[in-house]
Amino acid sequence: MHNKTLKELSTLLHAKQISATELTGHFLARAQASDLNAFLHIDPALSLAQAATADARLADGSAGPLTGIPIAHKDIFVTQGWRATAGSRMLANYTSPFDATVVRNFERAGMVNLGKLNCDEFAMGSSNENSAFGAVKNPWDKLAVPGGSSGGSAAAVAARLAPAATATDTGGSIRQPAAFCGVTGIKPTYGRVSRYGMIAFASSLDQGGPIAQNAEDCAMLLGEMVGFDERDSTSLTAEQGNVREDFTRALHEPLAGLRIGLPKEYFGAGLAADVEQAVRAALDEFVKLGAILVDISLPKTSLSIPVYYIIAPAEASSNLSRFDGVRYGHRAAEYKDLQDMYKKTRAEGFGPEVQRRIMVGTYVLCHGYYDAYYLQAQKIRRLIADDFQAALGAQCDVIMGPVAPTVAWDLGAKTNDPVANYLADIFTLSTSLAGLPGMSIPCGFGAGDKNGKRPVGLQIIGNYFKEAQLLGIAHQYQQVTEWHKRAPEGV
Repeated sequence: MHNKTLKELSTLLHAKQISATELTGHFLARAQASDLNAFLHIDPALSLAQAATADARLADGSAGPLTGIPIAHKDIFVTQGWRATAGSRMLANYTSPFDATVVRNFERAGMVNLGKLNCDEFAMGSSNENSAFGAVKNPWDKLAVPGGSSGGSAAAVAARLAPAATATDTGGSIRQPAAFCGVTGIKPTYGRVSRYGMIAFASSLDQGGPIAQNAEDCAMLLGEMVGFDERDSTSLTAEQGNVREDFTRALHEPLAGLRIGLPKEYFGAGLAADVEQAVRAALDEFVKLGAILVDISLPKTSLSIPVYYIIAPAEASSNLSRFDGVRYGHRAAEYKDLQDMYKKTRAEGFGPEVQRRIMVGTYVLCHGYYDAYYLQAQKIRRLIADDFQAALGAQCDVIMGPVAPTVAWDLGAKTNDPVANYLADIFTLSTSLAGLPGMSIPCGFGAGDKNGKRPVGLQIIGNYFKEAQLLGIAHQYQQVTEWHKRAPEGV
């Protein structure tokens, strides 16, 4: 049952061959028995109550395609009645009084919440080792990281602990863990998915999206996620093109004549040979499907890391200033005065990586440094976006390349080298800075771990609001390959 797609599960539920309660119980048992540390909070009573409601809808004919299907939420989305920790000690015991818009949308669709998923603290990280509640293990190789910050989401779907999961992408945090865990994930155009109820890291970059087994599943999920939300000041309006749509509409469109841009910057020094081999093999499949490969250049790619690690920490410094021990969250047990309480609370509540980024962000926003760092980074950000616009449309229809330079590395291998972690996002950061949609699909396995069992992801990048096109391209590839159907040993 756990290896079935969302479409297959929906068919079974509507045919009354299985109930939502039975399906939820099946996945709850798998989640509770897992040793991957993917879940932070499971409450069977809450999940089964939602399943009973779904069964009632299935019985009275008011059910939709996703009614009764379980989903798990990255613990960056607040959920009424569930803990919402953001992977941080600062919010270890926080229970939200309301649902994030994304969570509410899926509840309206009748989906059942299985629980909350582990993530890097406040979504800051590329390995899921920054969680205050311990690292998540990669289900393909438990000695490897699952990627981050949505490592719990990717690991849960890969291990079939949940058929689908929500995730967020600030600089690659949907695409990179999806690649490392051999599943499919999509980051939509910035502003398409409401950030209301998403615990903020970097407000101009954070964007929610789904992770699932394949592109068709992601298309079904994304249709419930997008749309204007007046409670989110960064939400794109309907007039700007942010409308609810059927993202499955392009799944069966042929790829004949599709121009695929290959940035030379994505295939140069630093790209592991095993990753390039898998990506090149995937590109050959697209050629067989009628696509045309076009060499392009995105010359500002190398600047994306310094630009991102100025802008994102600056916004994090501002957003995380609210966690001071006064209103909610952790508060130091002993302190002399208000200032001492602030200092001790934040020192105890935030982990090392979050503290590092807060300090960097505060520095670049200081008087005398704002113009030199933050303002210049924003100017270069515009140039990075211009690079993409010069390529998309004029030279190619979509852009493809690796998601990450290597396969997943060993747990602990880069713990003491934050810069090495940052460099792992070189191929995903520029897409986020430009606000473009991008996705990762499994395309093979690398040999970097000497066992050849760590997945490789292919990245597909499109122009603004072209999510349906990306999902259709991915679906066509998945019709002629089997990578997305493979599961870790023992699943």
